[in-house]
Amino acid sequence: MERFFKLKELGTNVRTEIMAGITTFMTMAYILAVNPLVLGGSGLDTYGIFLATALAAGIFTLAMGIFVNFPVALAPGMGLNAYFATTVITSKATGHAITPSMALAAVFISGIIFIILTVTRVRQMLLVAIPDGLKHAITVGIGLFIAIIGLKNSGLLTISLSPFNDYAAGNYVNLNSNETILHLGDLAEPSVWLTIAGLLIIGILMVLRVKGAILFGILITTLIGAIPGVDVVSFDSLKSASWVPEFGKLNFWDFDFADLMTTGLLSAIATFTFVELFDTFGTLVGTANRAGFFKNKEEGNKRVGKAMFVDAVAVSGGAMLGTSTMTAYVESSAGIAEGGRSGLTSSTTGVLFLLSLFLAPIALLVPTPATSAALIIVGVLMMQSVKEIDFSDLVIGIPAFLTVAMMPFTYNIANGISFGIIAYVVLALVANLFGGKKYQIHWLMWILFVLVIARYIFVGSAG
Repeated sequence: MERFFKLKELGTNVRTEIMAGITTFMTMAYILAVNPLVLGGSGLDTYGIFLATALAAGIFTLAMGIFVNFPVALAPGMGLNAYFATTVITSKATGHAITPSMALAAVFISGIIFIILTVTRVRQMLLVAIPDGLKHAITVGIGLFIAIIGLKNSGLLTISLSPFNDYAAGNYVNLNSNETILHLGDLAEPSVWLTIAGLLIIGILMVLRVKGAILFGILITTLIGAIPGVDVVSFDSLKSASWVPEFGKLNFWDFDFADLMTTGLLSAIATFTFVELFDTFGTLVGTANRAGFFKNKEEGNKRVGKAMFVDAVAVSGGAMLGTSTMTAYVESSAGIAEGGRSGLTSSTTGVLFLLSLFLAPIALLVPTPATSAALIIVGVLMMQSVKEIDFSDLVIGIPAFLTVAMMPFTYNIANGISFGIIAYVVLALVANLFGGKKYQIHWLMWILFVLVIARYIFVGSAG
């Protein structure tokens, strides 16, 4: 394994990689429960979705590890699965209802488009086209994004839309009042305190430089959650659990291409493609940065380029198995934070996803507070890249800030990258025409600039 995954060359070892892979799995195992709930509303069989989620995540995460030697895991993307279930399936065009089979066909086609863009190296050109300052901003933005996911999922953070509702009703918000959009969660909830305990446990273990701090923190937090009086975790569910998967319920190759064009799904294909393009780019660049792959820029670009191909195949492959768009997961940063640097990390995660087909009840025991605490800590670690951004140069600083801010505040990685691109092209152009300093604007940045504007005008902010 050391030779195959080049562990010595990458400055790691088998124990560290396996621990990192387990950590990544623990932080994203929630998708096994959440994806069936989200897509179940679209008319697909929920158990079939569970099978598709575990199989797709296992197969393509293993592929990422074995063929790319990259410590990133893949699974159906949150956000795009909600778009699939609540926007595509519920919409009607030209009087025709859109079925799950049509929507899966749309996802499959978007994956084919990705494969073409990757083979022709258009996606890889993004690595050269986007300035280094924006790449570091993507890392920081993703850190804040996954931290706010952890805060929201744990209940430590709650969101109130009442100020916006008051404004929409014609009542201006009283700026002197204590009413805000973001609130501290209900401290009477045991799950909130369990998250705080998890944060402290992981933080203390990391300060003490304990190997596997995040993973051990998740496990300890899970055990605390089972203490009587806390009751966040219950082992009673194991008694009536089903341990043998029923593969006959898998929605394999459930496509309807015949009515694809008559039901207005072209815009859905465009949305799937655009959002996944930037989401994956952001995640791969952010995690590669965190892992130190860009110390050798040429080698880093090559590795991310190969990862993009596996990701492209995964989109179509996931649709074939019966789930919405597959994507690289930002939670992979948790494994990288534990020292994961090779494909052995993602291979371990992939194997655990495949085992979860048989051990689903155990995998689903890990409570949300435990994984939420881990995600918040990972956000702290990814914030370190902010020191690489030159905010004194406003041509870089303003786009970088917009990239960082828009990801968590709009709950969308693609929005952050989009606003960063628009701001950089405009400001760099102005500086080149009227300022003293010249900035490079890659020709692909101009194409992205036009596509981003067109996307928001014609498709909107869906996804």
